[in-house]
Amino acid sequence: PFGAGETEFADMRAAYDALSDAQKALVDPLVAEHDIFWSRAQIGFTEFSAGDRERYPPSRQRLVRRHPGSGRKCLYLSAHASQIVGWPVADGRLLLHDLAEHATRPEFVYSHKWRKGDLVIWDNRDTMHRGRPHDESHPRDLRRATTLDVGSTLDEAA
Repeated sequence: PFGAGETEFADMRAAYDALSDAQKALVDPLVAEHDIFWSRAQIGFTEFSAGDRERYPPSRQRLVRRHPGSGRKCLYLSAHASQIVGWPVADGRLLLHDLAEHATRPEFVYSHKWRKGDLVIWDNRDTMHRGRPHDESHPRDLRRATTLDVGSTLDEAA
């Protein structure tokens, strides 16, 4: 079939742990700019209202964060990460691409094959996820609840 609509979850703690010491030293102090307009443009969506840019400005987040519960370091990546603050744009995007490739290696990814009645809970602070294509002729009922993490990763100690 076209696709079963699996959801893939990448363990950003394990991905960080697997970096070399030199790579960790490089990424630990970095800050990424996250921009929804950049990420949506990458998939061809550019139709935003006039006020959207004001309502959804780019945000800056540490590239490496320490989970407040476990204390473990993890990469903080997303499709919205558009550049590294203070770096030439092309160099920052290359680093972000390379880190995403690293973080989504099979040994860091769990692929959930959905069945009726499934409930999956994950922590977005140390997990990156994505949905895979699915056959839209088969209806699905997915619900999402999100809790708000207070504060910026820029306020966290690296």
